[in-house]
Amino acid sequence: MNAAGLYLLSLPIHPLPCPKTSSSRPPTPTLVTELSIPRQRRVAALRARRSGTDLKSDPLDLSDSSRESSSIGFHKATSLESSAPNSEQLRWMAGLEALPKRWVIVIMCFSSFLLCNMDRVNMSIAILPMSAEFNWSPSTVGLIQSSFFWGYLLTQIAGGIWADTVGGKRVLGFGVVWWSIATALTPIAAKIGLPFLLVVRAFMGIGEGVAMPAMNNILSKWVPVAERSRSLALVYSGMYLGSVAGLAFSPLLIHKYGWPSVFYSFGSLGTVWFAIWLTKAYSSPLEDPEVSAEEKSLISSNSVLKEPVTEIPWRMILSKPPVWALIGSHFCHNWGTFILLTWMPTYYNQVLKFNLTESGLFCVLPWFTMAVSANVGGWIADTLVSKGVSVTVVRKIMQSIGFLGPAFFLTQLSHVNSPTMAVLCMTCSQGTDAFSQSGLYSNHQDIGPRYAGVLLGLSNTAGVLAGVLGTAATGYILQHGTWDDVFKVSVALYLTGTVVWNLFSTGEKILD
Repeated sequence: MNAAGLYLLSLPIHPLPCPKTSSSRPPTPTLVTELSIPRQRRVAALRARRSGTDLKSDPLDLSDSSRESSSIGFHKATSLESSAPNSEQLRWMAGLEALPKRWVIVIMCFSSFLLCNMDRVNMSIAILPMSAEFNWSPSTVGLIQSSFFWGYLLTQIAGGIWADTVGGKRVLGFGVVWWSIATALTPIAAKIGLPFLLVVRAFMGIGEGVAMPAMNNILSKWVPVAERSRSLALVYSGMYLGSVAGLAFSPLLIHKYGWPSVFYSFGSLGTVWFAIWLTKAYSSPLEDPEVSAEEKSLISSNSVLKEPVTEIPWRMILSKPPVWALIGSHFCHNWGTFILLTWMPTYYNQVLKFNLTESGLFCVLPWFTMAVSANVGGWIADTLVSKGVSVTVVRKIMQSIGFLGPAFFLTQLSHVNSPTMAVLCMTCSQGTDAFSQSGLYSNHQDIGPRYAGVLLGLSNTAGVLAGVLGTAATGYILQHGTWDDVFKVSVALYLTGTVVWNLFSTGEKILD
């Protein structure tokens, strides 16, 4: 779904039952009725629908003020008549409003992560014509790819602290606007000179760096434990589908309009998302006036509904072995993940001899597989928890798959002789990697829900260091070695992460 479609789906349409008439056929609600109904009654109708009760219709008050409101509504309806949504669109809009509010928040976070990776991976495609135009060496390409992580690294812990103290809504909104502006400025910076490009890419990393801690803070407030794995899997699958969209559309845009068009078009989408976010999102159910009492009760009985923290207990946090298991495992995991994220198109182009368009299209397959397998893993994890399997066992199983699966399939790349088998190995590697969303990526909320943003900031700082070192090191290795050497380093870290995770991680709450 594109951003415009998401915007239409998010428009508030709350058709109310109309007064009874003598006709056997009930009258169809009109846009005039919708626009003239006061907000309080629309909210009451929404709550009634969510709780499964019927809202009894009362005749409309046709007093002077009501007539005035109806008159205004009539003129609005007249002016909008030509662009009024059809009945199918109305049903979709009403269906979105009927969703539990916590899943509206999850979908909005999903869409922000979709934009996040669209804006991130476009460089991995655009870098091919850019390096040809500006005559960049492999080491320079590695430097440019890693510069994103300079800014990304700076805002991990800061973003977590900010989200846990002021709320995730503000922080995530800031991040989307910031990285969207930096994305749009990328072509201008590249043409001015390499130092300017490095700064803009680092600025983009600053915006995207706060996204994960802010999202983790929001979902720790909104999502019950029994829905944690699947909600996080859905949100993170937005990143994978963002990679799919970025890798699929970037070659087409570059071929038709040139490489700068990718950055201009993708960067502009953030403004649409931000406009919806301002009106729909709240950091906590406690702040949302439209969430139903039933849903608020469900959330409060299964998650942490407390005011933002005022002080971070750093000594206690850093004294816990499971916290360090998160940090170390995140480093091992992200080394391989970010290498594939930034260097996969180059691998397809240099080793498999795919052209630019083919590189983008084949890169789509692993990320699409990740989107599917992340959600499958999320449902499996939540099902196991609901059947009584301990959260600790579930997290260890899922993360072990997320480590050992990619390690196995990367070792097979040196033994395959056809591009088809190489793409299949890449796809299977990324598909099993996505089970990590139900492993280490869910564990922050398990062990310290009140400090979920800070914990993710800590562990993802290590993950970003892996991205910075791994992306830059890959350029160096390729200049002095082969792709087999690149994959051997990733496999060794995957195996190390498996040992650390199974020895020291836990699914129990250790921070209050």
